[in-house]
Amino acid sequence: MELLSPSSSVAINVDVVGGSSTGMKQSQSMVLKSKSATVSSACLERKEVDDTKALVAELCRHFYTLGWVLGTGGSVTIKVHDESVPRSHQIIVMSPSGVQKERMAPEEMFVMSSDGFILSLPPLKPYPYPPPKCTDCAPLFMEVYEMCNAGAVIHSHGMEACLVTMINPFSKEFRITHMEMIKGIQGHGYHDELVVPIIENTALEGELKESLTDTIRAYPKTTAVLVRNHGVFIWGDSWISAKTQAECYHYLFNAAIKLHQLGLNWSSPNHGPNHAFNGGWGCGNISRALDCMIDPSKNDPKTYMVLVFNLIVFLMRRCILLNIEGTATPISFLTDILFAYVRDSIGEHLASTYDTEETPRDVILMRSQIQDDLEQGVGGPDGEWQWLQGHVWRTGFQSKELVGVIFKDVPDALERWHASGIKVYAYSSCSREVQLLLFSYSNFGNLRKYFCGFFDTTVGNKNDPQSYFEILQTVGIERPLDMLYVTNTLQEAVAARAAGLEVRIALRPGNGLLPENHGFKTIESLLNV
Repeated sequence: MELLSPSSSVAINVDVVGGSSTGMKQSQSMVLKSKSATVSSACLERKEVDDTKALVAELCRHFYTLGWVLGTGGSVTIKVHDESVPRSHQIIVMSPSGVQKERMAPEEMFVMSSDGFILSLPPLKPYPYPPPKCTDCAPLFMEVYEMCNAGAVIHSHGMEACLVTMINPFSKEFRITHMEMIKGIQGHGYHDELVVPIIENTALEGELKESLTDTIRAYPKTTAVLVRNHGVFIWGDSWISAKTQAECYHYLFNAAIKLHQLGLNWSSPNHGPNHAFNGGWGCGNISRALDCMIDPSKNDPKTYMVLVFNLIVFLMRRCILLNIEGTATPISFLTDILFAYVRDSIGEHLASTYDTEETPRDVILMRSQIQDDLEQGVGGPDGEWQWLQGHVWRTGFQSKELVGVIFKDVPDALERWHASGIKVYAYSSCSREVQLLLFSYSNFGNLRKYFCGFFDTTVGNKNDPQSYFEILQTVGIERPLDMLYVTNTLQEAVAARAAGLEVRIALRPGNGLLPENHGFKTIESLLNV
C-alpha cells in the first residue's frame, strides 16, 4: 500500500526501530510527500510515545467490547502530544491492520511522522501472525489530520453506524435534533440540528480518500463522516475529545434506529409520529396517503390533511440550490461593503498575519494564479484571490465589523423549506468559508443551520452546465429536475437549465435588467418558490 501520493522522487530510507528490514519490505513501500524532519531514535523512545502506543492498544481493546472493531476491522490513531511542537507536526501512532483488536499490544503500533513517513515498525511475529501492515485507513487518517488539525481519529465498524446509513439508501446526510447527547458533539447544543454527511462505500478503504476530502470541505463543521454500509470516521482535538464524540455519535445513531422502529421521527424537535416524508423513509406512508385521498373516511380529518400535505411535499422538488449575490443578499452588499472592507483592511491584514502559515500561502497562490492568467491571456486572479479576500472578511465578521445583509424574506423561506423537508444548498463565486460567515453572522442571526452544504467555483464556473452536473452528483440527485436553482443571473440560469435543473430568476433591487422573452419564470421573493 502506498500511503501518500508521491510528489517527489525521494525514497524513504528508514532505520527500523524495534523491527527489521524484512518487516519493512513485507509491510509497504512509501515515498515522501514533502521534506520530513529528522527524528532521532531517542525521540521515538520517549515515554510519551510509549504511553500513546499503550493508549491506542487499550482503546482498541475497549472498542472491541463495544462491537466497533470486530474481526480486525476498524482502527485508531492518536498524535503524541508535545507542548513544544505544533499539533500539525506531532508524531503519529497508528494501529496495525489484520490484528485482533482485543489482543492488541503497544509494541504492535506503527509510529509515523506528521507527513506519513514510517519511523518505527512493529516486530515480526511467528506464524500464524501476518507480517506487520499499517492500517488501510492511513491515507484517510492523514487527510483528516491535515484538513481538520485533529489530535486523534477513530474508525468504527459499529453496527449502528452501518444501519443508520441504510434506512434511507439515497440520503447523503444523517440529521437529528433535540437529543441530550448532541451536546457531546463539538460545537453543538441541545437545540441544534446535528448533520453528519454520508459517503458511498468502496471496495478498498484507501479509495474513500477523495470523497472523504470533498465531504470535509463541504461540511467544515462536522467531526464525523459516515460511510454507507461500512461505518464511521470520527475525530477530535485529542483522544478524549474523539472518544467522547464517538460514544455520543453511536448513541445518537442507535437512538435514531430505535425511534425509526417505533415509527417516530428523530429529525424533528418533538420526535412525533413519522408522518412526514422527509428523507423518503419507505413507501408505506405514501401508500397510506394515497388510500386517504381515495377514501378520506379511513382516517380522521386531521390525519387526512397531514398525510395529504406530506404527500404533496414528497411529490414536490426535494432540493433547492440558492445563488447568494443578488438572490439572498443585495448586490450592493458585495460591491459597496465587502469589497470596500477588503480595500480598507488588506494592508493591515497582511501586516498582522504574515507570520502565520495561511497568509504567505494565500499570496503564493495568488501570484501563481496571476502568472497563469497572464500566460493564458485572461484577466484577474478570480480563483485564488477569493481565498485572501475570504480571510480578510473572516476577520471582519468575527470581530463584528461586518454583518451579513440578507433580504428580509430569506429567513422565513429557509424556515419554511426546512420544515417541509426540502434540502437547501448554496452556490456562490465566494468561497465556502465566506458563505458560512455570511449566513452565520447575518442581520437575522445565525442562518447556517438551514443549509445542507455550500458550493463555490472549485466545482466549476457558474456559467458552465458541467458545474451543475458536478453539484447534482455530489448531492446525490439522480433526476436533475428534482433540484431547483434560484439565481439573479441569466447566464447562470441558461447553464443550469442546460444541465436539466428547474430554474427561477430572482428579481431583486439592484439586479441587472433581463432581456425580453428570456424564457424563464421569475420571482420577487423566495416565499414565492
